[in-house]
Amino acid sequence: METVQSIKQRFEIIGNDPKLNRAIEKAIQVAPTDISVLVVGESGVGKESIPKIIHTLSHRKHGKYIAVNCGAIPEGTIDSELFGHEKGSFTGATSTREGYFEVASGGTIFLDEVGELPLTTQVRLLRILENGEFLKVGSSQVQKTDVRIVAATNVNLFDAIEKGKFREDLYYRLSTVDIALPPLRDRKDDIHLLFRKFAADFAHKYKMPPIKLDDYAVQMLQKFRWSGNIRQLRNVAEQISVLETNRDITANTLQSYLPIEGSNLPSVIKDRKNDSDFNTEREILYKVLFDMKSDLHDLKKLTLELMQNGGAKVQEANSHLIKKIYGAKEDDSEIDFEEEPRTAVITTPNNNENSYQVQDNYQFAESIEEEEVLRLEQKEIEMIKKSLEKNKGKRKMAADELGISERTLYRKIKQFDL
Repeated sequence: METVQSIKQRFEIIGNDPKLNRAIEKAIQVAPTDISVLVVGESGVGKESIPKIIHTLSHRKHGKYIAVNCGAIPEGTIDSELFGHEKGSFTGATSTREGYFEVASGGTIFLDEVGELPLTTQVRLLRILENGEFLKVGSSQVQKTDVRIVAATNVNLFDAIEKGKFREDLYYRLSTVDIALPPLRDRKDDIHLLFRKFAADFAHKYKMPPIKLDDYAVQMLQKFRWSGNIRQLRNVAEQISVLETNRDITANTLQSYLPIEGSNLPSVIKDRKNDSDFNTEREILYKVLFDMKSDLHDLKKLTLELMQNGGAKVQEANSHLIKKIYGAKEDDSEIDFEEEPRTAVITTPNNNENSYQVQDNYQFAESIEEEEVLRLEQKEIEMIKKSLEKNKGKRKMAADELGISERTLYRKIKQFDL
């Protein structure tokens, strides 16, 4: 039986991390069987090595091994690619075609990025896993295939199941055995080993001396997050090998090739929000305003009750506030409240009583709001007049200065009869 070390040498796998070793051990153990395997791990961790190990150590090693990137095949043609099609089954089908499952019968199919499969294709795949049967596109004749399926994904399939993008029954058929590969940031001791291997490979490829890192550069290499995992590390090693004339690499030199963590990928910034965003924000704003209006009503009601029940001392101590809230403008006015809770009497120095009926909360608040609206309109009229005078009646220039469209300005002029 093959050992982990011999498999690493055979497939050029670098590293001694315990999680990596355990993944290889599981691949060796399941290889002689025909059970389906699901390889999980982030993009760039080397998931494609596991199905090759399984196929090579299985009794199917003399059969075909086909690797399919499910995310790279358009949804409209993936069924034809995997299961084949009959002549004339769709536009462009000028002849009968064998699919991967038919061609690989007796061998192994590696379905990379299996989480990207359309739901209709997932149903077809489930049937193959259950009884080895499939239908070509455009055919009614059931065909049989004897193929082993190894799948891989870098997405959380449980999340995809919850969102309705992946079938739960298919997940459990694919994941008879799970093999998880650790991200590179969890294999800190392996990072420098991999970098040295890549540096040696590129030195040989480009016929130049290999690059070497100093101690501080090695520490920086190990502390970096490597969100792109082994693939990203390989790219950095190749860049430095090609671009640097000095083969001794310092931490400062290495840092110039490492992207800033958290912003190493381009981000898409929308120029403007869509209608649903505006509607949502408008609803929130309305809710806040209504809540504020309700709070203001309650506050005024409470203030009125306190003034009515607090006696002359409370009224005297808060006379300025009472005048401000209830609209008394005379400086020497004295406000008394009768027993009737909705009637307030304002007594002027001339002893002329001016009684008014206090409206219910909402009507009272609306009267205050109407006063505010009138004040805002007056300010708006003044601004428009000043802008027109400043620009000598030129409406376009006035509209630009006010930050409104010329059409809106015309409407305001007509509205306020300016």
